[in-house]
Amino acid sequence: MMVPVVLLLLGALTAVIAPRLIARADWPDREPVIALWAWQCVVAAVLLCCVLSMTLSAAAAWQAVRGHVFAPAPRAVVEAYALGATGPWAAATAVALACGGLWSGAMLVREVLRSRAGRRSRHAELRLRAPLLPGEKSASGRLLVLEGERPDAWWLAGAAPQLVVTTAALRRLKGRQLDAVLAHEQGHAQARHDWLLNCSTALATGFPQVPVFAAFRDEMHRLVELSADDMASRRCGRLTTALALVELNEARGVFGPSPAPQAHVPQRVNRLLTPPDRLTAARRLRLTAAASLVPVVPVLVTLVPALRALG
Repeated sequence: MMVPVVLLLLGALTAVIAPRLIARADWPDREPVIALWAWQCVVAAVLLCCVLSMTLSAAAAWQAVRGHVFAPAPRAVVEAYALGATGPWAAATAVALACGGLWSGAMLVREVLRSRAGRRSRHAELRLRAPLLPGEKSASGRLLVLEGERPDAWWLAGAAPQLVVTTAALRRLKGRQLDAVLAHEQGHAQARHDWLLNCSTALATGFPQVPVFAAFRDEMHRLVELSADDMASRRCGRLTTALALVELNEARGVFGPSPAPQAHVPQRVNRLLTPPDRLTAARRLRLTAAASLVPVVPVLVTLVPALRALG
């Protein structure tokens, strides 16, 4: 009964090696959408290794679980997994991994509830600062201007999503720069980046000692911004998008000698000001296919004894 152990080792190796390979590559900043997909596939593979190992360990420890998991399987397949040759570690492994799965689900639920609570709070604050006139209805996608001395703009999700811009931002944004800001925020909404951020934050919060989850969270926050920048630049141009970023963030001191809170903003501006250096379509396809195959490996490892028995 070595398959659960092999799956755990495979998950650990994936969690250690794959992030380093992505970090050393030169294509994530050039193709942030593919990098987002690659990170999701890596984390999915790690989680899948844990789930499959938990399932086989539970099947080895308890006859009731084994009957459900291997109900349609021939007897030769069941014998190939050597489920009877296990010690007490099988039940302990299954329980530990199940507790980890429940904890992950609880962290995700907490993160989603926290996000919704923050959204409701922002909506309530918005209704106080900009109440609707008698007979006026909230329209989805409309632009809302708030009085404010700090240049800022953000997309407020919800039943009637809208772009909120302060008057200070309007004074600084010129020409199509406002369109670039709108396209950037709409890019976040269309790609549902909020779900990626919620999932990555939940894993990193629930398992702070696991480096791959912390790296997953940090890269999601960085790559979703690059992806939204690309969406805005395709509509409004790279220079316009870069200038909009500068106008919105210059007053915050992010371009100074100590821009720690938002150090990624100057990097995003420099990236937009350099000529685009996208990969060829063939290489993009190869990278996407390679990333998609990563979660398939744990499934194949799990099926090896069954395939040998049937072969």
